Amino acid sequence: MAVVRWTENGTSFSTRWHSENDTPAPARIVVVDDRTTAKAAYRMARGGTGLLWRGDFHNARQLMRAMERLHSRSAPKVAGSTAAALFHSHRATRAERARLLGSLLVVLEPDHTLRLRRAPDVRAACDHAYGAADGDAADGGVDGESRGTCVSLTELVGVLSAYQWNQQGVEVSALDARIHPAYGVFSPVRGEYVDLVAHTPFADGGAPPVVFDLGTGTGVLAAVLARRGVGRVVATDINPRAVSCARDNLHRLGLTDRVQVREADLWPSGRADLIVCNPPWLPARPTSALELGIYDPGSDVLHRFLDGLADHLTPAGEGWLVLSDLAEHLGLRTRDELLSHFAAGGLCVAGRNDTNPRHPRATDAADALHEARRREVTSLWRLRRDS
Repeated sequence: MAVVRWTENGTSFSTRWHSENDTPAPARIVVVDDRTTAKAAYRMARGGTGLLWRGDFHNARQLMRAMERLHSRSAPKVAGSTAAALFHSHRATRAERARLLGSLLVVLEPDHTLRLRRAPDVRAACDHAYGAADGDAADGGVDGESRGTCVSLTELVGVLSAYQWNQQGVEVSALDARIHPAYGVFSPVRGEYVDLVAHTPFADGGAPPVVFDLGTGTGVLAAVLARRGVGRVVATDINPRAVSCARDNLHRLGLTDRVQVREADLWPSGRADLIVCNPPWLPARPTSALELGIYDPGSDVLHRFLDGLADHLTPAGEGWLVLSDLAEHLGLRTRDELLSHFAAGGLCVAGRNDTNPRHPRATDAADALHEARRREVTSLWRLRRDS
């Protein structure tokens, strides 16, 4: 268990450190409050100092925004001679921004209470993200009593936002219902890939008896397939939070008799008539649990899906690969490389359905990756064994 230590009013304290992104605990922490200027906070954060906030909650949010503005003005312009270089420059800038803003820290009490002036009640949101509070105190400090857990304010803001999404849900037109994403589980806000699965005709015109949904996340695609009348869906995910989230959503939708959700690293046992996979689209390193739904180092999940698909399909079965070509426009993968992986897996293309993105960044000219995003196409590749 990582521990952070600081001195406050002449007394030494320590408490547990928690980071969902596995960010190391800061080696040095100073106490800051409403009197701390944005320039002073930014200077200390750049030097690697953690800033433990003891002032007003809303002022902390304002300080964080002011630090972000200072970073925007001082950060090198995102640039690159190639699309791939531009992408990596963009990621590096965002990582440095996350590091700086993540230096602003708060302490949660053992029951997840945030004891700051004008602080919202964060207990339910923290219970949702971290599990029910057990009330245990951390290891004792040197002189002072230590209680609770230290987290970055940016993480806590993310926890609050995720809890709102979970409570309100995301409207999915293909289901005429809401899906409720859990903390750390990718939300189905990009409806175009859901619509591809909802409207692509089944191979023989009839609903397949057995379907696998690999990397189910919130369970949205499993739900869509079940609503389309398939016999049975086996949905898998390696993330325990996603497994729990998918089960909750399928229970809400009354589909638990048609869908089984299992914790597995991609493949369940047996074969299926249809296997659906919507892997992370970009071959890059994720920096958080949530980014696991977007970034996949070396395209590992994509390659393992293609390598194992033929062995898990029934003889007349079909695989549906839902994949954006954004990686191709960013120079991270070529179309020839993708097609070569199809062939290496003993697969042939039976068809392809395409759709254009509908998310706001596709039309945001100020986005550093706008040129690639505006050309993006999301495809559902229909793959079969190459006879």
